[in-house]
Amino acid sequence: MNIQSGQIAVVTGGGTGMGRALCRQLSAAGVHVALCDVSAAAMAETRSLCLAQAPAGTHVTTCLADVSQEAQVLAFRDAVIAEHRTQHINLLFNNAGIAGGGSFVNGNRADWERTFGVDWFGVYHGARAFMPLLVASSAGCIINVSSVNGFWASLGPGVPHTAYSAAKFAVKGFTEALINDLRVNAPHLSCVLVMPGHVGTSIALNTYDAMKMSAAQVALVRSRMVKGGAAVADLPDDAIRQLLHQRAIDFRDNAPTTADQAASTILDGVRAGKWRILVGDDAQRLDVMVRENPESAYEDRFAIAWRNGAPGLTGND
Repeated sequence: MNIQSGQIAVVTGGGTGMGRALCRQLSAAGVHVALCDVSAAAMAETRSLCLAQAPAGTHVTTCLADVSQEAQVLAFRDAVIAEHRTQHINLLFNNAGIAGGGSFVNGNRADWERTFGVDWFGVYHGARAFMPLLVASSAGCIINVSSVNGFWASLGPGVPHTAYSAAKFAVKGFTEALINDLRVNAPHLSCVLVMPGHVGTSIALNTYDAMKMSAAQVALVRSRMVKGGAAVADLPDDAIRQLLHQRAIDFRDNAPTTADQAASTILDGVRAGKWRILVGDDAQRLDVMVRENPESAYEDRFAIAWRNGAPGLTGND
């Protein structure tokens, strides 16, 4: 689909990370942008960055909204209609996401459902709310951000990862199912599935404040780290908290793919008419490995081989 000046794009989770990068690149192309986020300060910064480089007359609007709550997404839609004076949009980026909800067996249920609510229902609510506005356009596209954890439900040995993975699998299945649905019922629309690998975003920092973890939470993390071979059994609680906080910073700052690079890959893929976009060399490699040997995908050696840059595994490895 062509992305051009004068179109209207809606971006959830536009305050930071890939969402902010998408807003900046879209507005720089003269696309009017409506973004939502749970942080007013982050959105204000995104808007300022967008307007500093956008052509004159480009509109960038913000709205506080928790995408896990349908009423707030509907209010966001109504704000888009009012502030952009429109009955249609051209691009919908269901991008908002958080981490968390690792274990289904013994994890905190509220944490699990919060993660699933944002990462799956955020996409569902966004699609439901804005589909009529997409249908009303002459051409439109819905872009749903899944993850490599939408085809590989793991972070590696000894680390439960159920809520996030389940949500991202749901996003993948929903988007693929939309392909034929749109062809039959709205042929002027298309959909795109985005599956990023490790992208330098603040998702871990935005999900939880490690420095405020309770003693019980720290104890659970310490136990998991010890099982994974980390020499942290005797570290005090504050040292564990600081370690986790630094890991979140490193996840953002030391990623193989930046948020700007990811946004460029996504927008280039949309322009090229792709329905499936893998973001990052690590995502490309993992996709090949899972397809080559799915039966081994959850063995320890698989994750180790991926992290070590192996091109793939055979049944005899």
